[in-house]
Amino acid sequence: MAEGRQVARAVLVAVADSAPLPVGAAMYVAADGAIEGSITGGCVESAVVHEAMAVLAGGPAAVHTYGISDELAGTAGLTCGGTVHVFVHALSDSDAAAVADAYAAVRAGVPAALATVLDGDAAGATLAVIPDAREVAVAQQQQLHGHRTGPRLLWHSMERDASGLLDQGVTAIRSYGADGATLGAELRVFVRSFASPPQMVIFGAIDFSAALAPLAKELGYAVTISDPRAQFAGAPRFARAAAVHVGWPDGALDGRSFGPRDAILVFSHDPRLDVPALRSALATGAGYIGALGSRRTTAERNERMREAGVSDAEIARIHAPCGLDIGGRTPEETAISILAEIVATRAQRPSAPLRDTDGPIQPRDA
Repeated sequence: MAEGRQVARAVLVAVADSAPLPVGAAMYVAADGAIEGSITGGCVESAVVHEAMAVLAGGPAAVHTYGISDELAGTAGLTCGGTVHVFVHALSDSDAAAVADAYAAVRAGVPAALATVLDGDAAGATLAVIPDAREVAVAQQQQLHGHRTGPRLLWHSMERDASGLLDQGVTAIRSYGADGATLGAELRVFVRSFASPPQMVIFGAIDFSAALAPLAKELGYAVTISDPRAQFAGAPRFARAAAVHVGWPDGALDGRSFGPRDAILVFSHDPRLDVPALRSALATGAGYIGALGSRRTTAERNERMREAGVSDAEIARIHAPCGLDIGGRTPEETAISILAEIVATRAQRPSAPLRDTDGPIQPRDA
């Protein structure tokens, strides 16, 4: 759009069962045939390009469904057996500005969300929600009012709900009444959240921290390793994949807000550190709190915590010994065990072998 080209946007708005890429994946198709991005890794892209060219020729914005069946096999189908719902619309100048503002914020490390109307006369209207630069969202609202039809209440509801979903790091579809009120199902809005990366704080600059930090970074975590011993924390192997904090546990958490997506791990193996670290962690809203150690170490640590005034209910929040029982022996294997438990906890899954379970392998919020 910056070059004056006509561009259509295709967004993966919902998935049933499984799909190669997550909800929110996007592809942009220009009238001259240029393509950027992907929504299924190649399974249905050709069919989506056809729909994109249709909307660029004046066709309506719409949600298209692709699955696997005898009829679709070998054409536009998903070999993984799932079903995807893809919204395709032509980008107006205001829509393109919203997308550009959101992507610019994300590149600058600022959380942002894109809210796109899926139904009605305003289908395709896209609002950028950037809480740290609220004037941008207001400007986009004004642009939408000037370029799209639809109830004004809808834009207010979109901005409010997109902000809430962004705070949670959730991408989802929200439904509204025909007038834009929150009660109703006539209008659907897809909200794509580009949230800040989840936080992980690891107490203890030891081999296990050095093994886990780079893996956690690859999973998208912003990792901090904390240890009051400067001679240990200062080793280059820790700084390669994490920010390093030299100091006591309360200093590493002070002034930071933790939520369900965040994790705090205690690897210190030092009573002077692990109890204060766990007490500080329990005072946060971190979704995962874990402590490394044998069962004997865990029992002794729990007793020290009770003596320090920590309740059994609080102790129950701690995953200790942390990790899944995969027989890990090395720091690297232990790191995999712990990260697997963190992922399972975030997803609220049972951590069982897939062959022993049924139901969707990749459950979706929307």
